[in-house]
Amino acid sequence: MQESSSQRAYQATKDEILSGGMRGGQLLSEVEVAARLGVSRTPVHEAFLRLAAEDLLELLPRRGAVVVAMSAQDATDLLEMRLALETAAVRRLCRTPADVDRLFGDLTALLDAQRRGVDAGDAEQFAAADDAFHRRIVDVAGNGLARRFYGSLSDRQRRMIASAAQSDAHRLELLIDEHRRLAAAIERCDVEEFEAALLAHLEATYRVVLR
Repeated sequence: MQESSSQRAYQATKDEILSGGMRGGQLLSEVEVAARLGVSRTPVHEAFLRLAAEDLLELLPRRGAVVVAMSAQDATDLLEMRLALETAAVRRLCRTPADVDRLFGDLTALLDAQRRGVDAGDAEQFAAADDAFHRRIVDVAGNGLARRFYGSLSDRQRRMIASAAQSDAHRLELLIDEHRRLAAAIERCDVEEFEAALLAHLEATYRVVLR
């Protein structure tokens, strides 16, 4: 039961941070979180320790914890890694037309899921579909090392998209248009166009988040 309570406290708090429900700089009290989740303070303390190890919380002795804000350096690092990994994936994919056709079909379905998220006003659903869109590009390329490393970026990517949506409600509509451009470049096997479109896409989100 203790382990289950700790996991629940961890996942609930992490989900709120990644979805933007808890913003950078916000002070969290173990007592308040425990009361809200209906658990004792100990599992919340254990959850906070795990989140601190993931650089999502900074522990404050006798005060609880504060949500770590995404810094300009964090955003730049994420942008550079995503640009490199996704462009390399598309370059590899374009050597096998059958994989390109399969990926384009998958991306089209994920664009529909993004549209449903926007129409429903569900930024969390949109963020999940956005993450799946970009992750699918790397997955289909078939580089196991790249897939595992890209997976480790998922939390940061989800948090950035949620932050962008909260900062600029119109950004989600623009993201769908940008994703369509990325998918079209993949369908044409135009690696240079994909890289240019991806850079513009990532930098636009970066500016919204950090302005």
